[in-house]
Amino acid sequence: MEEVSRQDALYEEAAASYGAPILRLASGYETDSEKRRDLVQEIHFALWRSFALFDQRCSLRTWVYRVAHNTATTHVVRRRARDPVFVDIDVLEVTSDECVDEHLDQQLALDRLMKLIHALRPQDRQVILLYLEGLDALSIADITGLSAGNVATKVHRIKHILSERFREGETR
Repeated sequence: MEEVSRQDALYEEAAASYGAPILRLASGYETDSEKRRDLVQEIHFALWRSFALFDQRCSLRTWVYRVAHNTATTHVVRRRARDPVFVDIDVLEVTSDECVDEHLDQQLALDRLMKLIHALRPQDRQVILLYLEGLDALSIADITGLSAGNVATKVHRIKHILSERFREGETR
């Protein structure tokens, strides 16, 4: 009985502290709003379940991000059979945006960036989404299992390529 209340308390603390980042993370992995809601629920359930095993060898933040990203990556991989094959960031196709009203420019830019991010392979998507959440290379390495040097290299490369593709007007 004690274990369940500890599990519930840890989950409540994590949900309160990291609810917004989990929503942003789900948006980075799932474009469809219904599927995104399902993914958020899946992440919260996985998080609650995971606290039965949480031994505090890492920070609560690292644990939450690790569970959330692993759950989201599994979600994407399960969907992979139904969706088009993921493409390497180097071979993204070019499409250009139509003329839009000035007040929509910022939202359209964000939508374009998210489309580029959605086209990334799951591991690259995970790295860049964690980076966009403000995590450093060492924290991202703890969550993903990559080395900090590999994370820094991936972040630099992905940022450069996303920036280049974004300037060129690509959305996929």
